[in-house]
Amino acid sequence: MYPTVLQQHLNNVRKFHDCVVLTRVGDFYEMYFDQVEQYAPLVNLKIAKRATTLGDVSMAGFQRAQLDRYLKMFVQDLGKQVAISEQIRLPDSERSSKPGAPLFDRKVTRVITAGTLIDENFMDPYENNYLLAVHFQGALPALSTQEARGEAYERYRRTTKVGLSWVDLSSGDFFTQISDLASLPSLVARISPREIVLNSATETAGQEQLQKLLGGGGFSLHFHELTMSTSSVEEWTPMLESAVPEKKRDDFTIPEIAAGSLVLGYVRDKLRDQQIQLQPPVRRSDDEYMSIDKQSLRGLEIRSTLRDGTFQGSLLHAVRHTVTKSGARLLSQRLVSPSMSLSIINARLDIVQHMLEQDALREDVVALLRRTSDTLRLLQRFSIGRGDGDDLLSLARTVDVIGRLSEVLHDHILIQQDRPAEDDEDAKTSPAELSCLWDILSRLDLQDPVKVAKAIQDAIDENGLNRQHVADAEDEVEAENMVEDVVSADAAGEKAPKLGRRAASKGKAEVTDNVSDEIWIMRRNASPTLERAHADFDNLMTSKRELAQRLRDQTRAESLILKWSAQLGHFCHIRGKDAQGTLSALAGARSIGSTKSTRTFYLSDWTHLGVRIDDSKLRIRTEEDRVFGNLRGQVIENLMKLRRNAAVLDELDVACSSAILAKERNQIRPILNNGTSHNITGGRHPTVDAALKEQARRFTPNDCAVGDQERIHLITGPNMAGKSTYLRQNALITILAQTGCFVPADYVEIGLVDKIFSRVGSADNLYQDQSTFMVEMLETAEILKQATPRSFVIMDEVGRGTTPEDGVAVGYACLHHLHNINKSRTLFATHFHALADMTRDFDTLACYCTDVAEEGDGSWAYVHRLRRGVNRDSHALKVARLAGMPESALVVAGEVLADLRKHRQRGDHGAPRIGATSGYASGLTAAAA
Repeated sequence: MYPTVLQQHLNNVRKFHDCVVLTRVGDFYEMYFDQVEQYAPLVNLKIAKRATTLGDVSMAGFQRAQLDRYLKMFVQDLGKQVAISEQIRLPDSERSSKPGAPLFDRKVTRVITAGTLIDENFMDPYENNYLLAVHFQGALPALSTQEARGEAYERYRRTTKVGLSWVDLSSGDFFTQISDLASLPSLVARISPREIVLNSATETAGQEQLQKLLGGGGFSLHFHELTMSTSSVEEWTPMLESAVPEKKRDDFTIPEIAAGSLVLGYVRDKLRDQQIQLQPPVRRSDDEYMSIDKQSLRGLEIRSTLRDGTFQGSLLHAVRHTVTKSGARLLSQRLVSPSMSLSIINARLDIVQHMLEQDALREDVVALLRRTSDTLRLLQRFSIGRGDGDDLLSLARTVDVIGRLSEVLHDHILIQQDRPAEDDEDAKTSPAELSCLWDILSRLDLQDPVKVAKAIQDAIDENGLNRQHVADAEDEVEAENMVEDVVSADAAGEKAPKLGRRAASKGKAEVTDNVSDEIWIMRRNASPTLERAHADFDNLMTSKRELAQRLRDQTRAESLILKWSAQLGHFCHIRGKDAQGTLSALAGARSIGSTKSTRTFYLSDWTHLGVRIDDSKLRIRTEEDRVFGNLRGQVIENLMKLRRNAAVLDELDVACSSAILAKERNQIRPILNNGTSHNITGGRHPTVDAALKEQARRFTPNDCAVGDQERIHLITGPNMAGKSTYLRQNALITILAQTGCFVPADYVEIGLVDKIFSRVGSADNLYQDQSTFMVEMLETAEILKQATPRSFVIMDEVGRGTTPEDGVAVGYACLHHLHNINKSRTLFATHFHALADMTRDFDTLACYCTDVAEEGDGSWAYVHRLRRGVNRDSHALKVARLAGMPESALVVAGEVLADLRKHRQRGDHGAPRIGATSGYASGLTAAAA
């Protein structure tokens, strides 16, 4: 048998064979055996050896305070699951009396995965950390590529129901939704989960097919056996802060219940003995939100850029001026799920408008928001029995800020209502405009949370907490040095230092007679019991000082001090020349060691008093724990109120963010209605406009009036003249408007859009054997199948990547289908100029174009302003010259282009013959010269 710790670790590795197992040993987490060679190099841990009777065992470890650092590498960077094996002291009844018997059981208390993070420091504070469960209703067919593109499979995708349920354990959010297989990839992209869990019964379908069904993405995929009941949401109640109301239980469909049971069962399995309290589930519906499919989220660069996937340059980056982390998360959620409710959108816009008009109010609100903590994530720590003194203080301060915020809003409303009639009418706020602030105030519940906050601030000693932080930091540095010493000794082939003795020496309580080195985190008056315990402790410390002085007088040794250590217990110590004296004056003194300069001895008076002091410390610690537990209990009792208050803060943060942006970038309030047309005047691209402003350059605005009379705009024009930017900017303005934000334009009136589709930009998907053209056709097919008369479609360069004839045919077919079948609002940009002629009889199609302005000296500039008409020149050679193509090649290209145009004008069939006699060779030679 291996030593106890190694055997316990090995047993856990066998039980959790798919996890990296980290075992707690004192102040360290350690790995042993084969996992060391497998994983230690990946996270830059040095490998050492531990000698056992069965041979050397590989080992690697790190200090306990570095757990988050290594969890990030294992879980986020490497996509592993990590089983944390803690050391749990065995009760006396279970402990063997045999010498060397284990004092601790090492038991896996939690399995950490990408989707089950709760309060780890490496979590992205600005995005939700969702775990998504997907339940497929029925068997999944194993289809070939060709079969998967057939009509039968298409019907299967549209009719097969899928239940989704996703949770964020760090904030307590819990959602469910019913959908179909066809919409699944877009829903997954919108939710953006860190991890997806499927029923273990689907594992036989294979990872490749499941990834295709889910749409791929930056998530880890795991399987779990469905053990919870799927018949009723009542089974979820133990994991919720409050049960689902009885009248709402029948709303949940069977696939939703199955998915919810799957995600909660997976969470319970990974958190093991820890209790979790989530908010009651919120049912999502396709009718509530604008649908933005997976390709559009990517093509429109909502959360990240298309080219390199970075946050900077995305729409979210351009519009996020929030000052709280939870506010940033709310804005991110809204951008990918714009509302379809006019009342909700207008309520959001009302707050933005009021914050924009009232500078002083906005500045006060933002200043207060900056002082708040991430309440939702703080509360979740308490809901699972975690949370420390710092968390309690942060929560209390946030409640104080909310109270102050409530006063600021209330005072502002009263001032606005009481303004005299002769005041400036333009600046006066109408009662209707103040209703949005009354709504905010009505949703704040402060009575009980304020009592909890006061109890916390009255109980916790902030200075004591600060001292504790300093001590912990010193311990971490010492522990890191100890690890380095062990590794260095192992690498040099030397004997490892005795860390146990060194730690014990470090941990000695070097207590003088006058002061105690104990750190208390509760105020002395936090409870009557604690106050009495501190009074008793003070009396004992006075007795200690008196005893020490009496002993000094009796021994005539001024250096005498009373000490304690883990090895010796309570003892007396004399140093210097006093050590040469005698102990005869002290009755019962028993020497335990002496040198020329020190003398150490036991004395029963100090031993008895020391034991009483230790008991007094224990009583204080016990009472502090009881008071802390009581405070944590009060937080849990008010969990729902505190969460609702935090949600109000997030809404205010998002509103102020949009107001600040509107003021800085001259944005306006959009008008939303139930029509099916766009009327945008002076629209600007949110991201490009912001980037140009930073460079002191001006964006060229453009109008967009697409809808009832002109449902399709066919747009032609040169390369690089802004067609793609124009398409994207109108889609982004639509998204911002339905999110409830102000938009970059002079005037915007938009009929609600149920779905946005963006066919812009493609790339090969070689892994799935798909060329660029195939990817483009797949995206185009989905648009033509799903777009409705209320949808907004932007399509750029459909048909490229094949022959001009085929491209024109595909482009025309798309326009024909959009015009006659989908009847959607559409912006269609193309270089196939023939499409303008082929669609002349389309009643609701209009042609627009951009252009190039050429000067007499041969210079030219893009005209980004859109106008009616068709531009049949793409000016590709101008772009080629800008790109730095060799002049000799440009000369050849120019001559070929001229011949092709002559050939086309004559109506010749076939291509012109190009050879040395046609002048190209001489042109090439001349250009080279």
